[in-house]
Amino acid sequence: MNTPRPKVRLSRALGIPLTPKCVQYFERRPYPPGEHGRKRRKDSDYSTRLKEKQRLRAQYDISETQLRAAFDRAKRSGGKTGEALIQDLESRLDATVLRAGFARTIYQARQFVTHQHVLVNGKRVDRPSYRLRPGDFIEVAEKSKKMDPFLVAASGAHAEPPKYLEVRLADLVARVERTPSREEVPVICEEQLVVEYYSR
Repeated sequence: MNTPRPKVRLSRALGIPLTPKCVQYFERRPYPPGEHGRKRRKDSDYSTRLKEKQRLRAQYDISETQLRAAFDRAKRSGGKTGEALIQDLESRLDATVLRAGFARTIYQARQFVTHQHVLVNGKRVDRPSYRLRPGDFIEVAEKSKKMDPFLVAASGAHAEPPKYLEVRLADLVARVERTPSREEVPVICEEQLVVEYYSR
């Protein structure tokens, strides 16, 4: 199956490959799409912050409303707002399915959740935005484990799970051990610019 063109265009516009398939396209043309893509333009402070916010949104494949809500929660957390924002987004069920290595992309992870292939603490949850806490278990439903995408995942074909998750890939089971530190989250973003964008 070919990568949908919009994801390639969006990857080039934001300066980051959004899926593994986008990497080859991005490496060939690492500049924005369109006739003016190669020209180096000096971005304004506003456009720099806006682009960083769009990058963060795209990597989690969430709406503006969802990102704004996550920012508002992070702001009330009392810690560093930027780090709290990333931690809030990482606690989403779809993000955890991706990090655990059960899915290849955030888009696939979201699909797995909405199609009810994922259980949280033994119960089916079909909301990708469901927020997990340390101690929560996620697992792929028993019947779903026989499906090709999950057989591939169980073989360890996707990313190495991070240390804040205890993962048994062969069984497609994972436990949230703790809240991740910023360094452990493989998101390309200067989150302080996102904080500045929303604080303006």
